[in-house]
Amino acid sequence: MNDISNIARIQQLLESMEKELEMAKQLLSQMVGEVPEAGSSDEKETIASKAKFLSVSEGGKVIEGVFDGQNMVGPDGRIYPVPSNYASKSKLVEGDVLKLTIAPDGSFIYKQIGPADRKRILGVLVQDEKGDYRVVAEGKSYKVLLASLTYYKSEPGDQVTLLVPTDQESSWAAVENVIKKGQGVSLESLGPQYVPDEPADEEPRDARQVRILTGDDEDLLS
Repeated sequence: MNDISNIARIQQLLESMEKELEMAKQLLSQMVGEVPEAGSSDEKETIASKAKFLSVSEGGKVIEGVFDGQNMVGPDGRIYPVPSNYASKSKLVEGDVLKLTIAPDGSFIYKQIGPADRKRILGVLVQDEKGDYRVVAEGKSYKVLLASLTYYKSEPGDQVTLLVPTDQESSWAAVENVIKKGQGVSLESLGPQYVPDEPADEEPRDARQVRILTGDDEDLLS
């Protein structure tokens, strides 16, 4: 009889906790809507201006451009898609200079050749009323790539270490590490640290690059 009473009590407690959790999520969603979005009104112009001075060579087969958080902006203003897996693993931030090589078979090869100065900030992952994920850090709401959150199996409430450029405002941030809810900061929880590519003129053997197969959205890191 006591076991039945205990089971009933546990069920009541769980139902109460679920209701409180749902209320907390709704409150958090409302609060997120009040947090100003990171970035600036002239953010796109800043990136386009930086890209304008980069080069296109070999008959348009080699193109330099600037990463805008999702894609690469070329000198002519054209937008070149960057695979989210590559951007996530490379921890690209707005303002990074990339080189795109279009191979004879039509595939794309990206290489990071000019990392922008960046800094680390700590925030909390939240999900707004539309279901979009953002990281609230230093009083602002940053967009992050879903591929990064999927890789770390992140959930709302997790602490997230972000990388953002130091010389410009950005609406996007790169996810460097995730600290799961209830975990302390430890070397194991921090994961791999950001290490920029070596300078392009050294042509290192382990240069970070990605090949995009035409028609597919797949990248192969070398």
